Amino acid sequence: MVVLLRTSVGQSLRDARTSQGRTLRDVARDARVSLGYLSEVERGQKEASSELLNSICSALGLTLSSVISDV
Repeated sequence: MVVLLRTSVGQSLRDARTSQGRTLRDVARDARVSLGYLSEVERGQKEASSELLNSICSALGLTLSSVISDV
């Protein structure tokens, strides 16, 4: 089965968020994205731009390169 990159990235972001005990609302606010959009990114339903992914990663205290290398 082929796993899409956006699905793997989304799962990595969700894992990071939940391991920090943070809510979607917290991270969405800090990343300046809508809660719904962040949820769709985490579920692999939206393919976010590199700028948006960087913003989400920054809100989580991660680098985009570390998230990409984990997938």
